[in-house]
Amino acid sequence: MQQHTESYYAASRNNSREFPQLQKQLRCDVCIIGAGFSGLSSALHLAEKGFHVVVLEAAKVGFGATGRNGGQIVNSYSRDVDVIEQRYDQKTAQALNEMIFEGGEIIRSRIAQYNIECDYQQGGIFAALNAKQMRGLAEQKANWERFGNHQLHLLDKDELSKRVGTQAYQGGLLDMKGGHIHPLNLALGEAEAILSLGGEIYEQSAVVSYQAGEPATVLTEQGKVTANYVLFAGNAYLGELEPKLSDKAIRCGTQVVATEPLSEDLCQQLLAENDCVEDCNYLLDYYRLTADRRLLFGGGVVYGAKPLASIEKQIRPKFEALFPQLKGVAVDYAWTGNFLLTYSRMPQFGRLDSNIYYLQGYSGHGVTCTHLAGKLLAEVLSDQAQRFDVFASLNHYRFPGGRHLQVPFTALGAVYYNLRDKLGI
Repeated sequence: MQQHTESYYAASRNNSREFPQLQKQLRCDVCIIGAGFSGLSSALHLAEKGFHVVVLEAAKVGFGATGRNGGQIVNSYSRDVDVIEQRYDQKTAQALNEMIFEGGEIIRSRIAQYNIECDYQQGGIFAALNAKQMRGLAEQKANWERFGNHQLHLLDKDELSKRVGTQAYQGGLLDMKGGHIHPLNLALGEAEAILSLGGEIYEQSAVVSYQAGEPATVLTEQGKVTANYVLFAGNAYLGELEPKLSDKAIRCGTQVVATEPLSEDLCQQLLAENDCVEDCNYLLDYYRLTADRRLLFGGGVVYGAKPLASIEKQIRPKFEALFPQLKGVAVDYAWTGNFLLTYSRMPQFGRLDSNIYYLQGYSGHGVTCTHLAGKLLAEVLSDQAQRFDVFASLNHYRFPGGRHLQVPFTALGAVYYNLRDKLGI
């Protein structure tokens, strides 16, 4: 049986409920494959609309990226307003950009409505390492204000250093519509909400095959679900269940550590206002304090999601360079998690058949965008397809190099952009 990875989140989760394994035949309105944020958000929105939902999870609720990420509420997609307006026609770009803050709003409403204890903290910072990145943040602020976010503050070097205790940055952008959470506890709270509305969740129930049709059928090793609709929501952990989806994107690994608990004085030196931070590099680093005062720090990308020999060895030089006062501090937890990267860096929502849907490919922006995705999925199954179809209309191209060369080609491109970041060009 698959259990949670040995992460800080798994060790500090406030609900250890064991969901049953599917060992019977069920009939439902919607069968959802995957109990990460995509699946849970979809199930909760659907259950609120009166749909009978069954969620099938191969391991544990929140087992994948949902329970392993940096826990940051970062608005927009992996491609922001400027790129979207250059790439797509005016109507499509307008529709996409009008939704960039909705995921974060959904998270906050879920926390309030269902009393989910997940250490929510307001305030997220984008930190610039050079003048070019500062110009980019000024443009981002103007673009986001055009679409209704008026809780943004551009910080110069001195202003930023009062909130983040390092001299590494030239300045930053504070987004008070951003923030941070304990993502696994958010997922577990959403799962409880689904159960309260009559939904069903099964763990250790990997799907082995499915058959399209009206109704569709979904088979696990010991059970069967017959459903009017099926949603694929496995993302980087879907495997080869549906090659049409696994061929659309590549898996990437990211690494995270959590230090031992730090003194309150040291926490004030590092992050005086308890903001979360991500830098503006192509291969970015991100960090924040946890509720029990650890520094949780992540960064780096492993294309193809191959395991590293030592996660701590990869991450420690990063946080010690930013905060020399942490030199030698103990790392209590170190883990990796996989996310799904698309060629366009835009999420992939669509249909495989008239009643077979999928949500995937958030390219590192999954915490907020998955919550938007679930709302759109519930809309389309309620005969309100307009917003879902904005995403479904986007073209998604395979990575160059085919199955065998797409990972090294992508890594080579990352080297190029990483060099540009270091040179500030």
